[in-house]
Amino acid sequence: MKNWMRVLASHYETILRRYPGERLMILFDIDGTILDMRYMVLYVLQAYDRSHGSSFFRNLRISDVTVHENCVERLLAQLPLQPEKQEEILSWYLKHRWTSAAVLESHRPFGGVLEVIRWFLIQPDTYVGLNTGRPESLRADTLRSLNELGKDYRVCFTDELLHMNRAGWEQGVEDAKVEGVRHFQRQGYRIFAVVDNEPYNLKAISKADTQKSILLLHANTIFESKRIRMPRRTVRGKVYDLTELIPEKALPERIQFVWHGVNDKANLRQFLASDIHWAECDIRMDPVTNDLVLRHDSLEDTVPQEDEGSLTPDDLLSRLHKMDKGVKLDLKAGGMLVDKVLDMVSAYGFDDSHLWFNAKVERLQESGFRQLAFARPSAVLQCPVSFLAPVILSAPGKAKEILTMFTDWGINRFSISWLTPDMRQFFDQMDQWGFEVNIYDVPDLESFLQATLLMPRSITSDFNFPKWHYYGRGSGENGNHYEFSMRLNRGIRTF
Repeated sequence: MKNWMRVLASHYETILRRYPGERLMILFDIDGTILDMRYMVLYVLQAYDRSHGSSFFRNLRISDVTVHENCVERLLAQLPLQPEKQEEILSWYLKHRWTSAAVLESHRPFGGVLEVIRWFLIQPDTYVGLNTGRPESLRADTLRSLNELGKDYRVCFTDELLHMNRAGWEQGVEDAKVEGVRHFQRQGYRIFAVVDNEPYNLKAISKADTQKSILLLHANTIFESKRIRMPRRTVRGKVYDLTELIPEKALPERIQFVWHGVNDKANLRQFLASDIHWAECDIRMDPVTNDLVLRHDSLEDTVPQEDEGSLTPDDLLSRLHKMDKGVKLDLKAGGMLVDKVLDMVSAYGFDDSHLWFNAKVERLQESGFRQLAFARPSAVLQCPVSFLAPVILSAPGKAKEILTMFTDWGINRFSISWLTPDMRQFFDQMDQWGFEVNIYDVPDLESFLQATLLMPRSITSDFNFPKWHYYGRGSGENGNHYEFSMRLNRGIRTF
């Protein structure tokens, strides 16, 4: 079976080539396509309990909801309820399921769908429209709830790109869907794909698409209409998988990508074979010889592994400079280490455009950062600030004051761990303040693509992405891919 996100990516690429400069649009249904309506069902039924002091649905779980939101009577029939009680609850459910409170409190998106929408929103000349069977009376609540859900994903839906059903509840939905397509076409958009969970809606749109140019994507979730033979150009799926939708060649050029942990020959080989420009290495001083070494962990705390020191800072910088690559130096101490590093990068001829320094504030302190900023004024000078997350959320004014102090030291970029609690809100606030942000601790390809959609200035990752044939530091289960790369490298004499 074809992967629907992969087919969508290929179709979009074809449309881009065929219709350059046109306003392209992908249309999404809402209920059952963007929103997992099981959460609304669960919320309203449990609201019945709260309102009536009962406990019929106290132990009901989301996995127990296996019916369409219009067929809740089937769910009630499976529960130990008297027929008259089922009728009473169903009547209450139908009355309250589309109240403002239910719309705002109960709606939840399917995993990955807002990221897919965000991906198209950041593409040039590409728009995301909404084509729903909901009636016009729900327009304000619909936009308010969707934009609340989309806020953390930097997704914003607008009134002019929302088409609703001008008929009443559950009336003429298929006709409304066709009218939605025609409405946006009259506005000058070329619709290249439609995503809907109801087969009948897709069939109606297919009949109206006389040019047969619209890709039909069936969100195979819970749907009300019967499973029918779908039009030939329909692809079915239920997982909104970014790793199938976004190819490496489509990554935004404005984001700087950094390969983390280039401390050994195996990782250097992988990095140099990639299109990634920046290599990050961990640099510290040997406490015995005072020589510079490439190592993440302290030599006092962990025993060096076999072949660990086979790549020296001189080897690395020589190779990177020869290949016109940039180097990000993660300094593990201040003082003499800063002096030695500045001498070394000067000796190899690195200019500021290819230099990036990163260090914790407590290691370099003000004097170390000012020294780097004075010596290399146009280089990237960065420190991690995940420790400020609680302050940014609770006392943003104080956090901004601290960050401004750091910029006075010469720091011009701040690094946030992907694993920081409330990272999206943290990032959004930093971005609003105008600070350049690097995201690091990105563990896998899916997280990497999610981070990319936030459009930070840079992303640092291990690049443990087997799907892209990258086997960076720590990749695969228990680092197996990386260990294989290490063994392979040891078998090659020339480097």
